[in-house]
Amino acid sequence: MRIHYLQHVPFEDPGSILVWAQENGHQLSKTLLYSDEPFPAQPDFDWLVVMGGPMNIYEEDKYPWLAGEKQFIKEAIDAGKVVMGFCLGAQLIAGVLGGKVTKNACPEIGWLPVRFREAARKSPLFSFFPPEPVVFQWHGDTFSALPPQAQLLAGSEACAHQAFAVGGRVFGFQFHLENTYAIIEALIENCGDELAPGTYVQTPEQMLSQPGHMAQAHAWMDAFLTRLSALYQKGAL
Repeated sequence: MRIHYLQHVPFEDPGSILVWAQENGHQLSKTLLYSDEPFPAQPDFDWLVVMGGPMNIYEEDKYPWLAGEKQFIKEAIDAGKVVMGFCLGAQLIAGVLGGKVTKNACPEIGWLPVRFREAARKSPLFSFFPPEPVVFQWHGDTFSALPPQAQLLAGSEACAHQAFAVGGRVFGFQFHLENTYAIIEALIENCGDELAPGTYVQTPEQMLSQPGHMAQAHAWMDAFLTRLSALYQKGAL
């Protein structure tokens, strides 16, 4: 299987997704948007993974490559690819499918719980999650209005829309299951100005002292990808 990913800043790579792909013998390729790298042709990959980043999807004046990226993501969805996005990546997917991305009522930063809905608990792709898993968050914006065809999978106390699916091949996660400690450390270093005290904002010390949460998040990421891959290989998506 050929997995292509879009990376927006040097410090937010696919983390544990890279480990899963390498351990399972999948081919990996990437487009580094911050280096103005070109997109591949659609026939050259099977899955598309869209990573996070500190920019907002409506900042095309500041990040001109956003316009081309949105078009590329839409083409991948229209071509029937498996497409998944995390944080900014999920917001980009929501935006190109007709959803709305705006500032959330308050930022969520740190290890915080989300609540999966009944539809997710009945899905073979999500049924292994506990009802309220603790996951890593770092966002100020969110997909405040879902695309018309999307199914809401999860929400949280601070953010009503935390995960969605469109059919069986397109997924958006506001939270991060893929982050490593190296990524979190880099977020703190590069985006530390966002850590104003708030109800849903943890300190760097709190974020970097949760090895149990980190290991569990990676296990969930691995399980989701493994189940998704099995269904994809069977042609059951």
